[in-house]
Amino acid sequence: MSYARADVPVLAIFGPTAAGKSAVASAIAERVSAELVSADSMQVYRGLPILTNQPDEPTRLVGIWELDHDASVGEYATLAHEVVDEALAAGRTPVVVGGTGLYLRAALSELELPPAPVPGARARMERLYEQLGPERTHAVLRDRDPRAASSVHANDKKRVVRALELAESGRSLAPAADMLWSTEVRHPTVVFALDVPKERLDQRIAERARLMFDRGVEQEVRRALAGTISATARQVIGLREVADLTRAEAIDALVARTTRYAAYQRKWMRRIPGIVSLSADRPPGEIADEILEVAWTRQRLSAHRAD
Repeated sequence: MSYARADVPVLAIFGPTAAGKSAVASAIAERVSAELVSADSMQVYRGLPILTNQPDEPTRLVGIWELDHDASVGEYATLAHEVVDEALAAGRTPVVVGGTGLYLRAALSELELPPAPVPGARARMERLYEQLGPERTHAVLRDRDPRAASSVHANDKKRVVRALELAESGRSLAPAADMLWSTEVRHPTVVFALDVPKERLDQRIAERARLMFDRGVEQEVRRALAGTISATARQVIGLREVADLTRAEAIDALVARTTRYAAYQRKWMRRIPGIVSLSADRPPGEIADEILEVAWTRQRLSAHRAD
């Protein structure tokens, strides 16, 4: 079946790293008039395209900030809303692609975001995290704000630090987390999850890590670390490992960290109401066709109910 455009105003593609989200989005762009929009908290930075797996297909909100910029989800949300609205006004289908759950949600809806941190609190909480390690710092958060701790994984340093900042000022990350996957969206949207068997996903992660080194990620990281890097940009998975370890050690460490992150992303997928799960262990074009078929069918049913 051919399409002039997708029949649902906004499509969103979520899934663990290495699931093939960018390839599927690219295949959709070959079939419809689409505007690809990244919802990845690390792809917003320029200077680390290999390490952050930036897509080859032209994608909005990729490489928009220098590495010394302290990115925030609120700043990203404003830009994402503008991009989505511009695409719709031009008659194109926004395809929001990402593996950062909060950024995906921020692109699709109006989030009630927590306030800015108390000056100096972030640096202190980051030092605490480095001194105590993930599990012990998470235990501190559990003592101070049990509800926030239940919604944040110990290895998610950025959100653990943010939750501690808020707890110090008498606020909580929990309300934002509770409404994170509400059904409220700015435009009619269908969210698709790309599901890959764990064994196959682990294999893809390992293959991609080795390919990064073949493509020159070590030189890329050296150039990046020669300049100023914000605390947010320093959260890029693999940055310190590539810089500090031998190649073999760095590959093993990168694979281990990425595998843990992928498991965390899979948990996020299960929290999204109404998500359409698709088998992603097949060619991207097949997945793109199924996504567009689902979009077309939903729009047809919606139009029928309206009649």
